[in-house]
Amino acid sequence: LVGSEMCIRDSLRRAGEEVELVSIHNKDMTQGSHGIGIKNDVMLKDIFVDAADTLFLPGGGVGTKNLKACEELSKLLVSHNAKGGRIAAICAAPTAFGAFGILKDKKATCYPGMEAGLHCAEVLYDSVVTDGKVITSRGMGTAIDFGLKLVEILTDQDTSEKLAAAIVYK
Repeated sequence: LVGSEMCIRDSLRRAGEEVELVSIHNKDMTQGSHGIGIKNDVMLKDIFVDAADTLFLPGGGVGTKNLKACEELSKLLVSHNAKGGRIAAICAAPTAFGAFGILKDKKATCYPGMEAGLHCAEVLYDSVVTDGKVITSRGMGTAIDFGLKLVEILTDQDTSEKLAAAIVYK
């Protein structure tokens, strides 16, 4: 789901946040579910997670299967979450949080029809759901809402509102 990832990354960068695209396959390029390629910034084996405020998973059906199958990523997300780090996911990717046991007793949302993958979560159907340090969203059509919510959380509401005005949102 490169399109939603790009939208979210663009929103965060416009707000002055540093964002890195991490490859779980140790490849320079990632291809999204609709054939759009994007250059990765860093390999998973080379990141220092303790320095990261938020770990974000983009969605897509195939991409989410790959995320769920990545044992190193699973360990990083579970550890980051346990230490109080923020985690976020959009589209099908919140089901990876469910598979990793992160959503127990949390509110979450995901791509329509994939709700069973939100194991032990209270499923909501809002565009963006925040429960503590877990932020989830439904899909490509909610990417701007999701990006603006992350900007609000990582900076402040005023910055998010100014960005929304600058991008002519609503």
